[in-house]
Amino acid sequence: MEYILIFISAIFVNNIVLSQFLGICPFLGVSKKVETAMGMSAAVAFVLTIATIVTFLIQKFVLDVFGLGYLQTITFILVIAGLVQMVEIILKKVSPALYQALGVFLPLITTNCCILGVAILVIQKDYDLLTGVVYAFSTAIGFGLALVLFAGLRGDPAQQAPGTAAGKYQSAGAGQGRRDAPGCFRSAAARRNGSAGTQ
Repeated sequence: MEYILIFISAIFVNNIVLSQFLGICPFLGVSKKVETAMGMSAAVAFVLTIATIVTFLIQKFVLDVFGLGYLQTITFILVIAGLVQMVEIILKKVSPALYQALGVFLPLITTNCCILGVAILVIQKDYDLLTGVVYAFSTAIGFGLALVLFAGLRGDPAQQAPGTAAGKYQSAGAGQGRRDAPGCFRSAAARRNGSAGTQ
């Protein structure tokens, strides 16, 4: 029951983007196309979940044992940077198109405060490993949900397929001018030309 509450809370109640305002940079930069947003969501989910496991183990078995708690932030950033490099290499091999679409925002996952924030919150809330993984994965789903929803809202109608109304006007050349304008504009132009001729 506790895991279900954490799951629902992290996605809908304390959404990392909409409620805690973490991870805004990739959220604003990538939420223009649904496909790109889904790719970024998957990359963040992978990095966030694995980073939480690795940072938890490092905190409990290295930093706490040797009294190096003051190195927490720099250690967590190094772990996240290594994981992002791994994701970048995998994406470049597996999906070059998605790798190009994500662009600079993929390496910027390293400095995504959402991932670092979740890793630190798991330690501060004194979660055990399993609870921390559930919290991290739920947070990643909440991040992805917000990203995909805003991508759908911000989608440019001009990017629609050529068969749609927006696509027809987008594909029309600039030199075609008035011929491709809607009927109401053509009739208005004709009336103006007619009145100018009578004068």
